[in-house]
Amino acid sequence: MADFHKGLADNDVKQKQLARAQDLLDHHAIAEKDFQQALADADTAKAELEAAREQILVLGMDPNHPTSQLRVAVPRSGVVLDVNAAQGEFSKSLDAPMPLCTIADITTVWAVGDVYEKDLRAVKSGQEATVTLNAYPAETWKGRISMVSDTVDPVTRTLHVQVVLPSQNARVKPAMFGSIRILRSDSQGIVVPASAVVREGEDAFIFVDKGNGKYERRSVKVARTFDSSVEIESGIVAGDKVVSEGALLLRGASQD
Repeated sequence: MADFHKGLADNDVKQKQLARAQDLLDHHAIAEKDFQQALADADTAKAELEAAREQILVLGMDPNHPTSQLRVAVPRSGVVLDVNAAQGEFSKSLDAPMPLCTIADITTVWAVGDVYEKDLRAVKSGQEATVTLNAYPAETWKGRISMVSDTVDPVTRTLHVQVVLPSQNARVKPAMFGSIRILRSDSQGIVVPASAVVREGEDAFIFVDKGNGKYERRSVKVARTFDSSVEIESGIVAGDKVVSEGALLLRGASQD
């Protein structure tokens, strides 16, 4: 707005100088080149004034009603994540090293984590993942992997993964800490409670309920272990009833 009023005053002066130069030229009191210079100065001042006016109109302001406030409408709804300006501060957008504020739509957020390179073959884009946040330890959020980085961090030997999560009622907030769990196996296995597996050295076995109070001890091959469950690669089939609690008490059972 200040540039517009400055241009307005400058244009008024240059137009008066042009009128005076025209009068002097008509009376042969100045040279033709002096009149041409006054004409050029007047045209330049008028062009600068129109440029300042157009800039004000683009911002949605009225050149005839000066104000120190500018209303800026965002193209979509969101929340203010960061404010880098103080009240009363004067800032020009082209000169400011940082944006005045950051507005984002957080109805969907990204959970970013790391995966070791040895586990890379078990992770791919589009795969389902479960996220647990430190703020809500008893709850989980389900999402899908949207990105797996193409480079390995040379220090941590990990790759970045990104999981897209819905944030209902804005409960999931940016910069929260949590963990990402991705369950996937290259083999067709059966998951049982960890308490169902009895280990003796490098061997593992479970007890299958055969009915009538009889139990069968079976050696199994463990594929991988999670927090409270174990994936069995071989030794049992779907439909087998396994003893999930107190399996150690049946250690001496026969294998009838």
